[in-house]
Amino acid sequence: MAKHTHAHLARKVPKSQSKGGLTAMAKRQVEYYMGAKLEEIGINVNLPIYRWKGEDKGTFIEWTYSAYWDDSKDKILAEEAKTASESQASTSS
Repeated sequence: MAKHTHAHLARKVPKSQSKGGLTAMAKRQVEYYMGAKLEEIGINVNLPIYRWKGEDKGTFIEWTYSAYWDDSKDKILAEEAKTASESQASTSS
């Protein structure tokens, strides 16, 4: 069986209530639940990297909180480093 290396929690917020994002309290709740879930499956909460992503779904925005560790963490960090270096190269030329 394959070993999991990432986890995601999503929260849908009506656009009329979102004002561009989740409230600070809603973010803290999702972050707390993610930590509890990671501990439940035996992952040290200090190992993963965490990322927020908002996606427009018509009348609401779906906010997803993701945790990546092991191979997934390495992949995300490599992609971000590549994007940053490409961005830096395009602004300096």
